[in-house]
Amino acid sequence: MMSLTAERHSVPLNDGNTMPLMGFGTYADPRTTPKGLGYESVKVAIDVGYRHIDGALVYFNEHEVGQAIREKIAEGKVKREDIFYCGKLWNTFHPPELVRPSLERTLKTLQLDYVDLYVVELPMAFKPGDTFYPKDDNGKHIFHKTDLCATWEAMEACKDAGLTKSIGVSNFNRRQLELILNKPGLKHRPVSNQIECHPYFTQPKLLEYCRQKEIVVIGYSPLGTSRDESWVNLTCPPLLKDDLLISIGKKYKKTAAQIALRFNVQRGVGVIPKSFNPDRIKENFQIFDFSLTENEMKAIEGLNTNVRFVELKMWGDHPEYPFHDEY
Repeated sequence: MMSLTAERHSVPLNDGNTMPLMGFGTYADPRTTPKGLGYESVKVAIDVGYRHIDGALVYFNEHEVGQAIREKIAEGKVKREDIFYCGKLWNTFHPPELVRPSLERTLKTLQLDYVDLYVVELPMAFKPGDTFYPKDDNGKHIFHKTDLCATWEAMEACKDAGLTKSIGVSNFNRRQLELILNKPGLKHRPVSNQIECHPYFTQPKLLEYCRQKEIVVIGYSPLGTSRDESWVNLTCPPLLKDDLLISIGKKYKKTAAQIALRFNVQRGVGVIPKSFNPDRIKENFQIFDFSLTENEMKAIEGLNTNVRFVELKMWGDHPEYPFHDEY
């Protein structure tokens, strides 16, 4: 891995663009997050040095994120081209004719002319429309026939139109990636696959497959996750209480969180830790003034339990549910 600094930690993408490995996650439960917190946090993150901002229409705070980015540009703190914004296509907008309007809605919400990366958030299509989580009268999720290749062609058209610089995917398994990569007439390969990735779930096989295919992996929940039992597997022990991470941290005067982030970044995996606490936002970024030894990297890899925090079991009966396969 080339030497990484707080100012320079970008990796090349397979389409000629680049992406900072250190990202700032903006997911927050809209029911419990005070209005304006996303806006304030993104401003803090940009001041601290984050340049990669990860968001989504379905997070319900994209307008706040866009406002923060635009204010920092207006202030002269950053230029638009310094910022790498990733937006996401939600499950209810998979039909090809809905893909571009969905991206245009994100751009209108952000009040930006383009995003740097637009990704298919999940390989599972839901009933199309503006209800993000459509359910029938019995409370069962309403799925939709998924055609990932048709959706991908519409993503390619968005890149060709200049609405996004790069296109990628998220939560795709190997079979689903191969579906795209082997598509007749493929114009643009996915540049990235955003998946759960941290010391307890290191994803060795999918990581190796993506490396072979020049697809950059971006790890979500790089610090484990919030303990929200509505969507998190709580049988997993909290990552940040891990003895090994704490003891390696002591050696470098770093926290377990900083060790977990450094571990991924040092192996070329992007990270998008989310915090709306200013001190934590700063702390998470301070991983460029040390590096882990080969033995420490191996020891952390040894923590892998192959257990996901984010299982999305409520959609387990979807024909394209990605986590039944080994990887």
